[in-house]
Amino acid sequence: MRRALDCLPPRLHHMLLGWASVGCAYSLGSLWPRHAIVLPELAVDRWIPFDPAAIWLYTSFFLIVPAAYLLARPERLAWLQRAMQWCALAAGAAFLLCPTTLAYPPIAGNGLHAEALRFFLRFDTPHNCLPSLHGALTALSAWALWEGGRRWRSWLALAWALAILFAVIQLRRHLFIDLSAGVALGLLCGLLAARPATALSLSYRRT
Repeated sequence: MRRALDCLPPRLHHMLLGWASVGCAYSLGSLWPRHAIVLPELAVDRWIPFDPAAIWLYTSFFLIVPAAYLLARPERLAWLQRAMQWCALAAGAAFLLCPTTLAYPPIAGNGLHAEALRFFLRFDTPHNCLPSLHGALTALSAWALWEGGRRWRSWLALAWALAILFAVIQLRRHLFIDLSAGVALGLLCGLLAARPATALSLSYRRT
């Protein structure tokens, strides 16, 4: 298996090792179903109304992560892979030791947005809310795509990431409390993953 991975192009190699570890951690929430703590809604959650139309921005998460691996500078790939693996380790432990859920709203109607959301929920697991891996990986992807020398791309990546985070709450797959915890986890793991590689440039400068 390891030899087969080594034959892949470097960007795909790093993406598989980093993102697949997150997939394994995400699955832990459905392996041992236990009583889960229901997370509370805060004022900011009530300020953002539930809307199934957010499914499209929400699922664009599955584009921003590959974009980070395909477009980030080559010296950031190992950092991004390592940061995601550490996110997976921390989140997986949280899902097993303290499963959390929320009061998911009912999906009314039979429109395109509602049907798309119902289809997506077939693959979702309700007991792995805190910390939000959706938030953690979105933050890391925006960080990996940020380059001072490419201002437009950097701001577009940041705007995309913020739109995804907003859609996560709008779709009620996470609440502000666990989404914030996920973003914090992603940033913390990004900082820790960068420490061993002091030569890694996380803020690109033109030479």
